[in-house]
Amino acid sequence: MINVTRLDNQKYIVNALYIEKIESLPDTTITLTNGKKHFVKESASEVMQLVDEFYQKIGIVDLARKEVMDDE
Repeated sequence: MINVTRLDNQKYIVNALYIEKIESLPDTTITLTNGKKHFVKESASEVMQLVDEFYQKIGIVDLARKEVMDDE
């Protein structure tokens, strides 16, 4: 789970395992696998760092990095 901030400064938690993509449109948009979109104040790189830290915490960081590299 990662802590993020809505554009109205409300803090909430997103399950990083359900993140499909992160975009800057110009606001950072987190799209979940169910299609729901979250608009947050954190930059895309900040969200990626939070996701990476979460993956490290639960022990799947190597898998996550491999998937990103395979997509490129």
